[in-house]
Amino acid sequence: MASGSKPTNVEDLADQAIARLRAFTDRDRHAATQNYYPSAQENLGVYAADMRLVVREFKARLKAESAATVLKFALAVIARNTMEGRQCAYEILASHKAAAAALKPTQIQRLGKGIDNWASVDGFACGISGPAWREGRLTDADIRRWANSTDPWWRRAAVVSSVPLNIKSRGGKGDVKRTLMVCELVIGDEHIMVHKALSWALRELSRVDRKAVESFLRTHDAALPALVKREVQRKLKTGRKYG
Repeated sequence: MASGSKPTNVEDLADQAIARLRAFTDRDRHAATQNYYPSAQENLGVYAADMRLVVREFKARLKAESAATVLKFALAVIARNTMEGRQCAYEILASHKAAAAALKPTQIQRLGKGIDNWASVDGFACGISGPAWREGRLTDADIRRWANSTDPWWRRAAVVSSVPLNIKSRGGKGDVKRTLMVCELVIGDEHIMVHKALSWALRELSRVDRKAVESFLRTHDAALPALVKREVQRKLKTGRKYG
C-alpha cells in the first residue's frame, strides 16, 4: 500500500481472486479431477495454466503490499474453501519474500488448516512449510508433531516438507539428517498417501546422498511398504520413478 493511499481490503481482493478462478472453470477438467483428489473443498475445475495466470495477476497486485496484508489475503482466499484458491494462495504468499520470511509457526499452522487431499498438502508443504523448515521458521519439533498427528494429511505434510530441503530448484542444498528423521517417524504408517510421501522424500534425497538412502532401505527393509521399496529402488537403478 502506497503512503497515503486507502488500505487494501483483503476480503474484497480474495473475492476477486476466486471470481477470476471461477471464470476459468472447465467442465471436462472438473469431471476429470472430481475423484482424483476427493476433498471437502470445492473443486472449481481450473487447469494449472489458468491458475498460473491468476497467480501472476495477484502477485503483481500484491507486490508492494506489506507482509501482514499478503498473509491476510492468503488466509482470506483459503477461507473461501476452494482447492484452486488454496493452491493460488500458497503460491502468491511463497513468492512474496517479506511475507514468507515473516511467517511464524502458528501462522503456518493456520495456513495448513483444511488440507485434506494430496494436492493441497503438497502445495502447502512444498510452498510454505518446507521452505519455512529449511530456513528455521519451523523447528524439528514442529515437524515431529505433525508426523505424529492422528490426521494422515498432516503426517503427509511432515514428510513432504522434507522435499524443499533437497531440491535445488526449490532452494534446497541437501539435508540428510532431517529428511531421514521425518522418514523414520512414519515407517509404520498405514496410510497410502503417507507411503507415497515417504517414497517421494527418499527419491529426492537420493539425488543428494544415494548411499544414505540405500542404507535406510537396508536398515528398514522389513518394515517399509512394498510401494516405497519398489519406487525408491527403481529410482536408484534407473533414475526414474516408473518404467
